[in-house]
Amino acid sequence: MNAPPFSASFQSELETLFRWRRDVRHFRTDPLPRALLDNLLQASCLAPSVGLSEPWRFVLVNDADRRSAIRSNFERCNAEALKGYEGDRAARYAALKLAGLNDAPHHVAVFCEKDPAQGRGLGRSTMPETTIWSAVMAIHTFWLAAVAAEVGLGWVSILDPDAVHHALDAEEGWEFVAYLCVGYPLEPSMTPELERTGWEQRNPERRVWITR
Repeated sequence: MNAPPFSASFQSELETLFRWRRDVRHFRTDPLPRALLDNLLQASCLAPSVGLSEPWRFVLVNDADRRSAIRSNFERCNAEALKGYEGDRAARYAALKLAGLNDAPHHVAVFCEKDPAQGRGLGRSTMPETTIWSAVMAIHTFWLAAVAAEVGLGWVSILDPDAVHHALDAEEGWEFVAYLCVGYPLEPSMTPELERTGWEQRNPERRVWITR
């Protein structure tokens, strides 16, 4: 089978997709059609994985009590994180809405089965963390598919992993990777919110590739 041609127009649109991928914190409350959410999750499974192990495990968190436990977890961790900033930085941090937990209609927790039977251990003997990296690739694939469908995704990283694992009754051997808020963005923007609010700026002069 021949690889499909990717036109210059497609390549330009692909770059536009990359530029519009944002960490969304403000959501509309209306849910996605279930078929759309299923399609996005299915697309995430097209991500590459070490040894074709497909170690990602997506948990749709719909139960109100479980969501409440995650929200409480976030509030505790966020309050602790605030102590790490002083002065203007502290004020800026406090003003940021760091989670869409209240408004996002869909919550998706992502775990990684660190030592799955699938893949038969290929590529993991010296770098077992490659299963985690594979799960992150699935998240990124999900993210891009969501943006293409005009859906927003926000990654809530200020959480105690052990508490999340307990709150969601995750399987033994699964490692918590990400808690994702998913829904239609309230105000789509190509500019990162942290840049719009003055928290941080991109550095266009910085080169992150080197030659040895």
